[in-house]
Amino acid sequence: MKIYILALAVLPVIFFVGWIYFKDRYEKEPPLKLIEYFLLGILVSILAILLEFYFSKLNIFSGIMGTLYIAFFVAAFTEEGLKSIILIPVLLKDKNFNEKLDGIIYSIFLSLGFATIENIIYLMRERLDLSFELAVTRGLISVPSHIMFAITMGYYISKYKFSKEDDNGRNKYLIYAVIIPILLHGVFDFILMIGYRWAIIVFIVYIIFLWKVNLDKLDRYALYSKIRFYKRKNKSRKGDKID
Repeated sequence: MKIYILALAVLPVIFFVGWIYFKDRYEKEPPLKLIEYFLLGILVSILAILLEFYFSKLNIFSGIMGTLYIAFFVAAFTEEGLKSIILIPVLLKDKNFNEKLDGIIYSIFLSLGFATIENIIYLMRERLDLSFELAVTRGLISVPSHIMFAITMGYYISKYKFSKEDDNGRNKYLIYAVIIPILLHGVFDFILMIGYRWAIIVFIVYIIFLWKVNLDKLDRYALYSKIRFYKRKNKSRKGDKID
């Protein structure tokens, strides 16, 4: 049965690994490097579990304030904060981070490593007869949501990386890379936790918003990657210096 649970937890992650890997069509990242970021995500997940357990014990609130505390601080702040603390310094020093799309690709791989451990834990806690239903729900909602938060984080890290060094306002992108995923994640969890009947409608609208905004960011950088690839290819044919 453990193999069954493990398969349910890992299958959606495998699907999204393939999806994002083939999305990076023009200058693919080294597979070993992608695995490295995936493993970093696993490390972040383990740290997050420990911190979330500790912060949950500190919850002195009740009602709506307790829900806000769990959604925005225990879950969103801890998870996205840890991701950014580990991802940003590692990624900015990485020599393979040489185009805008890379920030999103590496951020997603880290988030998928995180989602893998999270999936396994949730499914291990669930009754066996309900595990398939939970796996489908998480595969359609929870894992993609981690990807959406990762796209936002990677997008702003790339904006920082490829802004001009004399741009005094570029540091704001690092702030955005931390704060915006936390807020997006907090809202996501809060809507799920409040339990009102109308919340499902708000949640569906919010999911559509997340996908639209973040897939637009991904497509924008994928287009930059394509343009960059063909520019370099044309320069190479002409014998010009490749930047």
